[in-house]
Amino acid sequence: MKALLELVRAPAALSVPGDTLAGAAAAGRRPAAGLALASVLMYWSGMALNDWADREADAVERPERPIPSGRISPGATLGLAAALTGAGLATAALAGGRRALTVAGLLAGAVWAYDLRLKRTAAGPASMAACRVLDVLLGAGEQARAALPAALSIGAHTYGISVLGRAEVTGAAPGTAERALAASTVAAGLAAATCVRSGAAARAGAGVLVAGYLASTLPVQAGLRTLPDPGNVRRAVRLSILGLIPLQAAVVAGGGRFATAGALLCSLPAGKWLSSRVATS
Repeated sequence: MKALLELVRAPAALSVPGDTLAGAAAAGRRPAAGLALASVLMYWSGMALNDWADREADAVERPERPIPSGRISPGATLGLAAALTGAGLATAALAGGRRALTVAGLLAGAVWAYDLRLKRTAAGPASMAACRVLDVLLGAGEQARAALPAALSIGAHTYGISVLGRAEVTGAAPGTAERALAASTVAAGLAAATCVRSGAAARAGAGVLVAGYLASTLPVQAGLRTLPDPGNVRRAVRLSILGLIPLQAAVVAGGGRFATAGALLCSLPAGKWLSSRVATS
């Protein structure tokens, strides 16, 4: 069981439901639990597919991972990735109908394209960001245009995570921290922009959460300027993944959904505890 949890990066999945919740809040529609579940299934499929695609490199760079360590076979991993993708598409269709299935299909295509082709190219960070953008739009339904700033905010943060993720084995190169910091700053600005037309309470709540997001994200990324070794990069990636939660909560609060934003924040301590025991990247 532990090998399976490691394969799909189970703790990191806590950063996923907030995508569709943020999309729904930004679009002014009721969130659908089924769409949040669909996005988690897609995320897990991408993590499994990632390890299948990277199995040869991981044998050298990450021999402790489930496939190179022999705890899970490559064939079982690929089968699991396909099954989770199918389950995600089916769940999206049941929860949101034809439109949700269309967006989920685009998301599935983006996930598989990233893992199988784009990850190690110059387009890698942007393609990973696109996956999260589509995930937010999955929750927005027919009001995708209204949710676009929120989607781009979460996509920008994901771009920064991907930039950092490329340095987990070798350590951060000059400019890595700056790119991640720039992405996080853009993400914060876009999150703030989602609530400019909201009421005073919603703007205030979102502002506090955006500040919390920056406080949890920027220092650890900036620290890579002086301590760029792989261990610190992995810590920055782990904390940046969890940093998605206050960012999503800021968008949700900006839409006036304070209870939902609070529920998202309650998952943060659990994510930190789990990520200290099971790898998130």
